Amino acid sequence: MISHSFSLAMILLLFLFIFQLLSYLKRNKKLHARLPPHPPSPPAIPIIGHLHLLKPLIHQAFRHLSDQYGPLISLRLGSSQFIIVNTPSLAKEFLKTHELTYSHRKMSIAINVVAYDDATFAFAPYGTYWKFIKKLSTTELLGNRTMAQFLPIRTQELHEFIQTLANKSKAEESVNLTQALIKLSNNIISRMMLSIDCSGTDNQAEQVRALVREVTQIFGEFNVSDFIGIFKNFDLQGFKKRALDIHKRYDALLDKIISDREELRREAKLIDGGGENGEEERLKDFLDILLDVYSEKNCEVNFTRNHIKSLILDYFTAATDTTAISVEWAISELFNNPRVLKKAQEEVDIVTRKERLVCEEDGPNLPYIHAIIKETMRLHPPIPMIMRKGMEDCVVDGNMILKGSMVCVNIWAMARDPKIWENPLEFRPERFLENKDIDMKGHQFELLPFGSGRRGCPGMPLALRQLPTVIGALVQCFEWKMLDSECKILDQGKKIDMDERPGLTAPRANDLICIPVARLNPLTFLQL
Repeated sequence: MISHSFSLAMILLLFLFIFQLLSYLKRNKKLHARLPPHPPSPPAIPIIGHLHLLKPLIHQAFRHLSDQYGPLISLRLGSSQFIIVNTPSLAKEFLKTHELTYSHRKMSIAINVVAYDDATFAFAPYGTYWKFIKKLSTTELLGNRTMAQFLPIRTQELHEFIQTLANKSKAEESVNLTQALIKLSNNIISRMMLSIDCSGTDNQAEQVRALVREVTQIFGEFNVSDFIGIFKNFDLQGFKKRALDIHKRYDALLDKIISDREELRREAKLIDGGGENGEEERLKDFLDILLDVYSEKNCEVNFTRNHIKSLILDYFTAATDTTAISVEWAISELFNNPRVLKKAQEEVDIVTRKERLVCEEDGPNLPYIHAIIKETMRLHPPIPMIMRKGMEDCVVDGNMILKGSMVCVNIWAMARDPKIWENPLEFRPERFLENKDIDMKGHQFELLPFGSGRRGCPGMPLALRQLPTVIGALVQCFEWKMLDSECKILDQGKKIDMDERPGLTAPRANDLICIPVARLNPLTFLQL
């Protein structure tokens, strides 16, 4: 009797379980039916996802896929989910409406190794440390007072650069403008950050420049171990080995520079009897400011020597290649568009009256030069994609974007969209004189060379001081004879190639080799 009752009870419980399970599945089906859909996605391959659809120039591959699947698409690259964004309105959704959700960046194996893991500012998670360094950058390192203090350094380096080109012009010799511009940018940032003598025989600036190029390259290369989880602990392509070698050399160089500076600061205090006047007599550079923070006993964050090294690396990589690349693209476009070059020369001649070299104070009076910079950065953004990591689920444009997804705002692709720009492939700076509301701070989300919002590039004030002056001086002083791959002067009317090379930044594929032809004698204007 008991056994029979037990059997009936078990049958009843099983029936109730099945009923509850069916009810749950029915409710769950209705719930999923009400959830927003995911963005469209191309067919994927098991394990690798959509990796087979990528090309070395990833921003171009993303644009090709978006042309097929729409302005918002989902890609699975190995075990990582990527959301590709190609319109200003969608960029605004991610970078402004959901800014806090997308205020983080993804770390790679190379970044972790080279940039001292969590000491990096550029890739640090949005939190206490990041906020502290952002404030330090905007008020101290790159504040108006500091920028004004370093104006003589920037002026001297520019004048020496122009003198070098003038000497080449007089001798009718060619110059590798790509390398010369990188050297100019590196010399300026080396002196502002570390007070390095860029003309010494044991040139530390040259060592830093070489390391920065290696860092920029490895940060932008594709490493399969970053995307396919099962290969995470395998250095299949030798990335980790290369990164460790770069890190070891960089760490040794910076450790010596920091130790030498600490000794210099100690000697200055001893000479001054323990006071601060010895330090005040010497212009404080970025390293001095960082060492001041390092020595504070009540600093609000745990600020270490590794943080100093990582910050210096961040600023070198951000300020060297990007500035040089922008000037190089601008000169390339001006050579290919002589009408624009002539207008730029006329503007600079009017402002300077052909009596002096253009200077930073002339910036506000050079609207056409500024328009050229905007148009250059529209077509050739130094960093072609803005990448953010989502920290929670959110809905954008009716699509569900899952936590952990990497969002890529493809600003390179947006610049080529005829729905956004009239004749998008035409280099026409006048478009920014006709619509002066579009700035480079990312407020309109149509032009985003420096990003937008909290994680916008803190180096923008420095770049906007340097670029008009450097480009203005180059168009004021020189015309250009461009050389082809065989070192022959291009025929009149023939344009130079505008191909790109892959990497973290988007430089020209081939170095810009040319013979500068003097428009005037700049040597009479230079302060050396």
